[in-house]
Amino acid sequence: SGLLRAIMLLGILYLLGMLATLVYSQLMVIISQGILKKVRDEMFAKMQKLAIGYFDTHQHGDLMSRYTNDTETLRQMISQSISQIFSSILTIIAVTAAMLYTSWQLSLIVLASVVIMLAVVKVLGGKSAYYFRRQQGALGAVNGYIEEMINGQKVVKVFCHEERSKEDFAKLNDELCRNMIGANSFANIMMPVMSNLGNLLYVVLAIAGGAMAINGVGGLTLGAIAAFLDLSRGFFRPISQVSQQVNSIVMALAGAERIFELMDAEPEEDSGTVSMVKAVRKDGAYSESTSAEGEWVWKCPQGEGFSYVPVRGDVRFIKVNFGYTAEKEVLHEINLYAKPGQKIAFVGATGAGKTSITNLINRFYDINAGQILYDGIDIRNIKKNDLRHSLGIVLQETNLFTGTVEDNIRYGNLAASAEEVYSAAGLAHADGFIKLLPEGYQTVISAGGESISQGQRQLLAIARAAVADPPVMILDEATSSIDTRTEALIEKGMDRLMEGRTVFVIAHRLSTVRNSNAIIVLEHGGIVERGSHDELLAQKGEYYQLYNGMFELA
Repeated sequence: SGLLRAIMLLGILYLLGMLATLVYSQLMVIISQGILKKVRDEMFAKMQKLAIGYFDTHQHGDLMSRYTNDTETLRQMISQSISQIFSSILTIIAVTAAMLYTSWQLSLIVLASVVIMLAVVKVLGGKSAYYFRRQQGALGAVNGYIEEMINGQKVVKVFCHEERSKEDFAKLNDELCRNMIGANSFANIMMPVMSNLGNLLYVVLAIAGGAMAINGVGGLTLGAIAAFLDLSRGFFRPISQVSQQVNSIVMALAGAERIFELMDAEPEEDSGTVSMVKAVRKDGAYSESTSAEGEWVWKCPQGEGFSYVPVRGDVRFIKVNFGYTAEKEVLHEINLYAKPGQKIAFVGATGAGKTSITNLINRFYDINAGQILYDGIDIRNIKKNDLRHSLGIVLQETNLFTGTVEDNIRYGNLAASAEEVYSAAGLAHADGFIKLLPEGYQTVISAGGESISQGQRQLLAIARAAVADPPVMILDEATSSIDTRTEALIEKGMDRLMEGRTVFVIAHRLSTVRNSNAIIVLEHGGIVERGSHDELLAQKGEYYQLYNGMFELA
């Protein structure tokens, strides 16, 4: 009966252990995945606050690696290493108490050996950490190169660059391999070193314990020595288990360092206080309104209240200097103005600074010196979201997002109705090809819009800007990927779109800027000419040469 009770008790204990293990494993999954979700959410939220310049200086594949590889190292540490360490610490505390109770003299020998082991861990762990940091950086570089090659696969094949690409990848992969070998070599040495130190201590304890028993020191018996030796095994087993986890811990710390580098990056500064709101005018004064009939106005703090300035689209540059780096300026002493409703065109050779000017209007970058006024307000005083909300932009590089055609057009104005989306598509002359798609406006576009042509993607980008209905439009080579016949149709639609708006146009096709109110000719970051098409031709200067050169090429 005693044996039966003991067996039943063991059975209950094993059953409780099984249940505890099940609960523990499920709990660690929930905890680790929950933490990673929060980390990724915070990383993505922080990324949305970073300036465009940050993405100019960091490989996109390397940034992706922080969301995938680096967070995965954290998951392994949280779900496996931390729990293992916690369990080992509890075991070490319990065994240490038992050893002190058995023989405090032998316990001192054990504790002295722990100091030696910690020194070994520090040396090997430091070497491992160095290589793990390099490994995570090299992994980011490999991911960045792979992404670059996937995006540029057509160019690689057109210029028969496959072999060179393989060589360049092999160099990056070799660097990654060397760092991984270095990291794992030191990490894998840890376990056998710790085990052998434990075996050596076992011999020392047996000799010391035997000597103490023979000489009657500490009242040790043969049974006490045997018990202590067994306890020493129980003491070093969890230490060895902890040393096994050093690999994943150091790797996770290296990944965390890269994650925190992103999290600690300086966010895009926004000290603006002026916002854009809807308002109605009554008796010569504005009052805020949510009505669709209201007009957009700038809400400017003034004393204890606010003043309201109509959003008209008057943009002026006053002695503006700008450089992407402090060492080299790309714009010098830029003075220009665009009155409400005017169409201003920028022309000039590649690298003259045309796109840089438009990047400054929407504050993708901040100027080094000078002032940019928008309706008489310094744009640095306008909240960035409100400033950009007042601008419609069609970039030369079209970016479409995974979703339906209708969703991509509505990206310009999430509150737009279906009718407004269709109207914008018609204005951009995108309606025709959209209706020919398998599902029309509900056709799903994926992979950056690779399923449709570059010209069609640009038409959707123009429709996206049209549905935003902004007071200022920026068109950066908006028709560069469209055939001349379609371009002529779009010109008519664009004229309707630009009516009553201030428009900045960048174009290499000089035929598209002939009807501009003013054409600004840029050269080496400075304005060399300004005037209408006929005025500039009459001057027979830089524009005259560009224009005639166009016809000579034609």
